[in-house]
Amino acid sequence: MLGSKTQDEVLSHGKTIISNLLAGATAGGLAKSAIAPFDRCKISFQINQTPFSAKAAFQFLKNVTKNNGFLALWRGNSASMARVLPYAAIQFASHEQWKRVLGIDQSNSLSKDEFEYRRFIAGSLAGVTSQSLTYPLDLARARMAVTHDSEYATLKQVFRKTYREEGFKGFYRGYVPTFLGVIPYAGASFFAYESLKQWYSSQPGSTGKPSTIVLLSFGGISGFCGQSLSYPLDIVRRRMQTDVITKQNYDSIIGTLKSIYKNEGIKGGFFKGLSMNWIKGPIAVGISFATYDGVNDFLKRILSRI
Repeated sequence: MLGSKTQDEVLSHGKTIISNLLAGATAGGLAKSAIAPFDRCKISFQINQTPFSAKAAFQFLKNVTKNNGFLALWRGNSASMARVLPYAAIQFASHEQWKRVLGIDQSNSLSKDEFEYRRFIAGSLAGVTSQSLTYPLDLARARMAVTHDSEYATLKQVFRKTYREEGFKGFYRGYVPTFLGVIPYAGASFFAYESLKQWYSSQPGSTGKPSTIVLLSFGGISGFCGQSLSYPLDIVRRRMQTDVITKQNYDSIIGTLKSIYKNEGIKGGFFKGLSMNWIKGPIAVGISFATYDGVNDFLKRILSRI
């Protein structure tokens, strides 16, 4: 990361990984908690055929608060934290490791095209790594967010019911569209963020290290790019994850794609709720990336003294 090369050279490999993991978990937890109500609203619209609008989204949030209390807007957030903390920790730490494996830190020996290609691949592999290792928790969060069924009230209950009714493969229902979607999402997000920081540091008069506000802005732009590219597959993922609750028979990627297109069209189906994602997504990614950089630099300074 920018501004941490000297610290990386001083720290042992083990301490560097510890710093990456802790900073990633902190960044992910803070970002996800900030946009949890919007996330619940988005998922609710994603899994059914109700047309999305800003008015309908506001009404959903209002009804949840009125019927179940303000804190109900964070229903499923415990499952979210149980997934996001390890997910973000693994994603950021693995991104640093994939950069090392791909030789991105030794960019002077690479052509510009090869460097940019490897930068995108490192981000994609980080997303695939973290998504694969934490996917059952993502499925549990989605199911908890879309139902008031008492059998889906806690992580333990979700896992028990899923295993009893669907077997082990039930924990990875919807994994394929998730896998396909995280490649452009994580790849574009990390690529854009790292490229913007590099561009900033090359500008005349630049101190080389962007301010927190600048990092938040760069993260927001990165999140916008990543989510726009992968959103249709996010719709498919949610439909398949929650099919046992909604009873819509979303058994396969192709079948789900056909059903969404037939019943809702392209804009109303594959991009339903995208406008809300353009609000919450950049906020979450901006907070996540900026927090990671700040916390990671802080932890490296602390660990370098131990």
